[in-house]
Amino acid sequence: MEITKAESYVLQVPLNQPIADGMQAMNYFELVGINIHVDEGIRGIGYTLTVGAGGSVIQKVIDDLFIEALIGKDPYNVKEIWWDLYYGRAHWIGRAGAVTMAQAAVDIALWDIIAKKAERPLWQVLGGCRSTDLPAYITAAGWLNFTEEELIQRMKRALDSGYTDFKMKVGKPDPREDYHRVKAVREALGDEVTLMIDVNQAWDFNTACVWGQRLEEFNLVWLEEPLHPDDIKAHRLLREKVNIPIALGEHVYTTQAFRDYIEQEAVDILQVDVTRIGGITPWMEVAAMANVNNIRVCPHAGDLGQVHQHLIRAIPNSWFLEGGGWWTRMFKDQVEIKEGMNLTPLNPGASTEFDEEYFEKNRVS
Repeated sequence: MEITKAESYVLQVPLNQPIADGMQAMNYFELVGINIHVDEGIRGIGYTLTVGAGGSVIQKVIDDLFIEALIGKDPYNVKEIWWDLYYGRAHWIGRAGAVTMAQAAVDIALWDIIAKKAERPLWQVLGGCRSTDLPAYITAAGWLNFTEEELIQRMKRALDSGYTDFKMKVGKPDPREDYHRVKAVREALGDEVTLMIDVNQAWDFNTACVWGQRLEEFNLVWLEEPLHPDDIKAHRLLREKVNIPIALGEHVYTTQAFRDYIEQEAVDILQVDVTRIGGITPWMEVAAMANVNNIRVCPHAGDLGQVHQHLIRAIPNSWFLEGGGWWTRMFKDQVEIKEGMNLTPLNPGASTEFDEEYFEKNRVS
């Protein structure tokens, strides 16, 4: 096959309701991506996600630094293309952030082509490892802007629909409020459900030590992003002081940084995000590193779960898919969650095909 053309896009996606975490509030997000066409009539679709800003920057990287380099290439040489782009014109302006996110969109689109050509779902093309339905946890019921009453009501509705695994946001200005909210949710849901908390980097080291220890009594499965993601040493020290497993990864952009977290024993669960690490190619490398070090992978939902539902089935050390419907249905093969389980995707490709009417309605660039 040969790539004949490619074009970028930005979609502005309204949320079902305003949401907030310890870092920011939002009422829409952007999907920034690329359509890659090959001479055999196949179109590969890849994208990354921003929260309300920055989409035009990522699109500029795709348009100015990547598209020309793709024309004439064989998408089967996906790893060669990845390294050519990485060490190409974009290398001097950033090996993380907008550049890595743009490269993720390209890499996902190439793997989508490969899977469509094989007429197989992506997880099988990558070497199917887990063909069954897998557990999903819900974040949509646990946002920081919900009152305690709303929080409990939404959690209970999710429990009634079949979810048994829940994540809630913490990071209020007064950590005592976080403590009381977690206590109320645990009492409302009972001790049998899985409960995780996500700080979204809102704490400093002392706050994390004090309140991480206080929250141990609620039998939490993980403490997510308690500190700045570049401070590996602080996470290692925190892990020694707090008896809740540390989870992170959505703001870690390189395989080398994940390696350092693992080697320094600073993390328990990796949340590597395919739309931020640079695509499927490096995502699989991180998952393999985690596997040989007996670390589970629970990816962050920067892809809205569409691609990750394939990736967690291509490795032996996955645990949960992050899901829960805080976005509008927009894909032809939308992630399906029934009674808290992600149903195995069976259609060819990476599940990145948009509903055409929705795509045209929400495209802003």
